[in-house]
This record gives sequence, structure tokens and C-alpha cells, in this order.
Amino acid sequence: MTSSPLIELEVTAGIATVSLNRPDKRNAISDDMRTALIETLEHVASNADIRALILTGKGEGFCAGGDVAGMERRMNAPTGEIAFNGWSRQQRVHHTQGLLLNMPKPTIAAVNGAASGLGADTALACDFVLASEAATFTWSYIHRGIVPDGGGMYFLPRRVGLAKAKDLIFTGRKVELEEAVALGIVDRTSTSATLLHDAHAWATALTQGSATALALSKGILNQSFELSAHDVFAQGSQAQGICYTSTEHRESVTAFLAKRDAARASKG
Repeated sequence: MTSSPLIELEVTAGIATVSLNRPDKRNAISDDMRTALIETLEHVASNADIRALILTGKGEGFCAGGDVAGMERRMNAPTGEIAFNGWSRQQRVHHTQGLLLNMPKPTIAAVNGAASGLGADTALACDFVLASEAATFTWSYIHRGIVPDGGGMYFLPRRVGLAKAKDLIFTGRKVELEEAVALGIVDRTSTSATLLHDAHAWATALTQGSATALALSKGILNQSFELSAHDVFAQGSQAQGICYTSTEHRESVTAFLAKRDAARASKG
């Protein structure tokens, strides 16, 4: 798969870097951009040679959220079409966020600037958030008279707790980097100059183990707040059964046993 004008894809040593590429619009996500992003994420998810994903933005912003032109079209649509058009758009938004959330490999949001509204939600849809000194976060939906529709009402409470999530969503205030770290929105910090390098190094470290075990673990962990202990144990048992038959497990055990036998032989 090749890059599109709106979404750039670069794969280096098994790590995919996906860049939102509308820097003149602070990478606000248009309908065309969302289509390209969905196609790119589906490609990354299905390609076994890609072991991790880094999501970032071109230019000075990570993502300004939804495209203003789309909002304008919605306002000008015939009254009888607004609800269904909005519902249809929501399905695509949620499909995109779901692709990030359920990506069967590690994902890192490399936040290089402002992440606003849907942009902030998109960062939190990734497993980890790495931010430069220029990063800010704003759940600014309230200023447009709407609710967070990119998963913010799911992701944010799990990051910062319910009361703090309410504060950020009810006020729509800007969160600077220091507070974002303190709240747990950001996992690690970097600099603008080294952000992608650090993201790549982190992604590489996350992909040294079994891809099978990682994907299965991630799928269960993503549900762990909603499941009972019994459910987690049950899903874990099924996942372990799969791991027992995986190439990674068999190769690892074989290597361990060979090392043990060699050590015994040297002592004998």
C-alpha cells in the first residue's frame, strides 16, 4: 500500500508511522482524510510484517479534530437529512477509532502539537501517548454544543478518573503538557526534535516478544474494566490455549530447553 496525499504511511524495520497530512488545517479530519485513514489502518492491522504503529501529525499540530467544512455542510443540509447524515458520519468515526483501539499490535500516539476534540480522542485511542513540549490536549466539544464522539467519554475516565474526566469535558479547557503528564493523559515526554525517533525506539521495544501473545493480551486488557475476574480468567484460558500452539511459544521453549541441557552437559 502506498501513501495518499492526506495520510502518509512509512514502514521502517517493521514499525509503521502513519502521519495525518493536512498541516494547513492543523490536520483536522475531513471525510476524504477519514477514508484514507481507515484504509491505512486496515492495511496496518492485516499486515503481519508490521509489528507496531506510530500515529502522528504533519506540521505544528497533531489533530485539530473534525473538519469545519463538514460542520458547515451539516448545518446547511435539509432538516430531514441532518439526523441520518450525522448517524452515518458517526459510524465512520467510530469505525476509525475502533481500528486504533483494537489494532492487534502496539500503537503509540506521537503528539507533536495541539490535539483538540476528536484529535485528543484519537490520541487516547492508541495504547500509549508520547508527547513533545508543544503538545496540548483539549476536549473542546462543549464549545460547539456537542458531546465527545471519538471515544473521549470511554477513554478519558480510564486515564484520569471520572471526576477529572468530567472537569475536562464540561469545561473544554486546554491541558498543557505538565498537567497532561500529571493527570495520566501522557505516558512519556520527548522533544519536537526527537519525538519520532523516541516513538520508534519505544515501538521497537514493545515488539520484541511474541506478536501472538501481545495481540491476545491486548484484546483482553481492553475489556478488563468491563469484565468480571471470572470472564478475564476464561478469556485468558482460551488465549493461552492458542499461545501453546504458536510458533513463538514452541521456538522459545525449544531454545530454553536446549540452553538448559547445554548448561547441564557442561557441568557434567
